[in-house]
Amino acid sequence: MEQDLQTRIENLEIKFSHQDDLLDTLNTIVAKQQMQIDLLSRQLLLVADQLRQQEPHRPLNPVDEIPPHY
Repeated sequence: MEQDLQTRIENLEIKFSHQDDLLDTLNTIVAKQQMQIDLLSRQLLLVADQLRQQEPHRPLNPVDEIPPHY
């Protein structure tokens, strides 16, 4: 019985170790993705600013544009 308990504890420790490693890996991935999202957001703002400067009277949202046949 004591041997069975020891085996179960060891198995739980192994599972915990794997979960801890997985959590660290996922945390690293999420941090990198957040950095990419931040970079893309800044780039998108720059592109939007450039569009506004090139054509200040043109709406940026295609829904707001009037089709040419009107």
